Amino acid sequence: MVKDYYDIRAVFKKTGRAIYISHLDLMRVMQRTFKRAKLPVWFTKGYNPHVYLMFSLPLSLGVSSDCELMDFGVDMSAGEPDYEDIKVRLNKALPEGLEIVTLYEPKTKHTEIGACEYTLEFYCDRSADEVLSLFNSFMAQDEILIEKRCKVNMKKTVVTINIKPDITVLESRDSDGHAYISLRLPAGIKHSLNIVSVSTAFETFCGFEFDKICINRTKILTESGDIFS
Repeated sequence: MVKDYYDIRAVFKKTGRAIYISHLDLMRVMQRTFKRAKLPVWFTKGYNPHVYLMFSLPLSLGVSSDCELMDFGVDMSAGEPDYEDIKVRLNKALPEGLEIVTLYEPKTKHTEIGACEYTLEFYCDRSADEVLSLFNSFMAQDEILIEKRCKVNMKKTVVTINIKPDITVLESRDSDGHAYISLRLPAGIKHSLNIVSVSTAFETFCGFEFDKICINRTKILTESGDIFS
C-alpha cells in the first residue's frame, strides 16, 4: 500500500491540572484538539476510520512530564507539513497544562526506548536531611521487593519481584527544604519499571505517608542512552 501521509512526532508537556487526565481521556483530548485546530490529520482506513495516534509510555495518573511523545499523521494531499504552524495551532486549541514543545519527523522507533529519567520531590513535616537519609537506607537494602501483576502461563497472577537492580540514583539533595531525588528506570517493551511503584515502595519503607510527592518525567532515552527522538 502506498503511504499517503507524513509522519509527525510531537514532544509535549503534561503539567498542572492536566496530570489528572487519564491516558484514554488524553487520546480523546488530542482528537478534539486536532478538530478544533482544523489540521488535515490522517485517518485510518477500513470500516471504522479514526485519527491515527500513538503515544509512548503512557504516564500514571498524577505524574507530570516535560517530554511526552505523540505520533500522528498529516494527509499528503495538504502538502508538506509546516511544523511551526501546526505547533501554534495545536497550542491554541489545547487545554491548560498541555503544551506542544516541538514537532519533527520521527527518527527512531518506539521499540528502541530503553529508559526514562524522573525527578521526585517529597513534602512532609520532616526535614530534607531525614528523608534523604531514609532514602539512602531504602537503597542500601539487599532487596527492594514489590508485588506486580503479570501473566504467567496465560493466567493473571501477582508475583514478587526485586526492583533494586533497576533503580539508578542520579542525584539526591536538599531543594528549598524538601528532599529532591532524580532516578533512571528501565522502560520499553523488553523491561520496564513504573516510577509510582518505586515511590510507593519507599513510602512503605518509611512507615508514614508524605503530604505530597511531586513526580516529573524529564527524559525518555534509547537503549544506548541517547535522547529518544
